Amino acid sequence: MSFGAFNHHRNPGPMADINVTPMVDVMLVLLVIFILSAPMFTNSVKLDLPKAQAQANPQQPATVTLAIDGAGKIFWNNDPVEPSVLEARLVEAAKLEPQPELQLRADKDTRYEVVAQVMAAAQSNGLTKLGFVTDPKKEGKK
Repeated sequence: MSFGAFNHHRNPGPMADINVTPMVDVMLVLLVIFILSAPMFTNSVKLDLPKAQAQANPQQPATVTLAIDGAGKIFWNNDPVEPSVLEARLVEAAKLEPQPELQLRADKDTRYEVVAQVMAAAQSNGLTKLGFVTDPKKEGKK
């Protein structure tokens, strides 16, 4: 409805104009704020830094995969090993620097007793990094 109209009997039509003045005012205020604050974000102190010789990155620790099948047979990096040989290999691995990470893969039908014995043997021989490897659950499969 337009104010100040003298013809009260005329049907006013819908207003087709959009008042953009408040939006322009807000945009101009934001523009001024960004112009004033931009130098604060890019300000840096000029320094003459000393040069230094960087050391080589330390080598990544090796990974040893211990697999146990459903029958309780133990595999060291896909090679079958006997429990006595496993003890000797664990002692050798504990002496390495950096110490390797043991990744334990056990079949779902493996007895917990065998897994616990392997973990105890690793700990008693000084190996501290032990991880369990599992297969992620597939979507849609049960």
